[in-house]
Amino acid sequence: MSTPAQATLDSARAQRDAVVRWLRPLAPLIMLVVVWSACTSEPGPALRGPGLWVLLVLAVFVVAGAGGVLTLLRPPRAHVPFVVLLLAASATLAWLQPDGAAVAGIFVGVSFLAPLLRGHVSVPITVIALILLAVVISSARDDSIVSALLDAVMVGAFYGMLVFAIRLAEANQQAEQLVEELERGRVAQAEAARLSERQHLAREMHDLLAHSLSGLMLQLEGARMLAVRTPDDPRLPAAIERAQQLGRAGLDEARRAIGLLRDDDLPTLSELTKSFAHDHGIRCDFTTDGAERELESPARLAVYRVAQEALTNAARHASPTLVTVRLEYLRDTVRLTVEDFGPLAANPSPGAGYGLTGMRERAELLGGTLDADPTGQGFRVRLEVPA
Repeated sequence: MSTPAQATLDSARAQRDAVVRWLRPLAPLIMLVVVWSACTSEPGPALRGPGLWVLLVLAVFVVAGAGGVLTLLRPPRAHVPFVVLLLAASATLAWLQPDGAAVAGIFVGVSFLAPLLRGHVSVPITVIALILLAVVISSARDDSIVSALLDAVMVGAFYGMLVFAIRLAEANQQAEQLVEELERGRVAQAEAARLSERQHLAREMHDLLAHSLSGLMLQLEGARMLAVRTPDDPRLPAAIERAQQLGRAGLDEARRAIGLLRDDDLPTLSELTKSFAHDHGIRCDFTTDGAERELESPARLAVYRVAQEALTNAARHASPTLVTVRLEYLRDTVRLTVEDFGPLAANPSPGAGYGLTGMRERAELLGGTLDADPTGQGFRVRLEVPA
């Protein structure tokens, strides 16, 4: 999709190209005028006398002009010799034919010279060239030095216009490059946002499945063992009923996750801890500290998902008798601490690390921190994010 800046540069480029197309034949046309003027002025080209010098200089002028046009887009080492010969031939022709139009050839030479000079070096070169031009013209025409200097100033103004036009073209090219770089940056930013969204969705699905399915699997495993060992055990219907409730809760959680992606209201941590205690039969206490305030959506989601993942890990990898969830509202941050009290499992599941990785990613994306370490009595997860 074209941006307004790109459209503006495209329009400027089209106008510049149109001007170049009109000006490109201008140099050959001026050189034809100089040749016609040299042939009709006195002394005219001839095979002897002063006319012979005019003929030789005019031949050099034509060759140099043609070479300058043909090598215009070539490297300077191929182009500069023709420009020097063209300027020298034009100045000599102006001296030989004071009434001719050889000064116009100097305009052509200057137009060829301007793109080759960069920076401050062009200023002294141009000043010296114009002073020499003024001396040549004044001595050839027997004009006053003021008249010659006026001609030199006219050529200098023409040169300045050319340099100014070249600088504008270069600035336009730099602007084009900048817009292209900005466009590439925009594409890269969109790609980064897309990857970030994919990671976000992956974390959501992991947290959702880990929380819902782990509880469901535990209940189904318990029901299976009861069914195998004692089919008439009165606890079997309750275990199946609990598994059904967990499946229904998982479905509700999936719907809630879709709502979270649309920035709907999050469940409260109080509801989460009550559900955990009911599903796993583990005491879970929830407390808050500090002045409660509304958290922004990213912070709310991070706090909820970290608490959910920490509770899931506590039920999966430990046998706690108590889990505490504490939410502290600090001055510029909010801190969540989930701590379980009980022995860790001897061989944790290999997939446990993905939950910790997702929790750390959530914290880092918000500029926060997450610590997860064993304690003397169990395991503690602590999240702190700006809020």
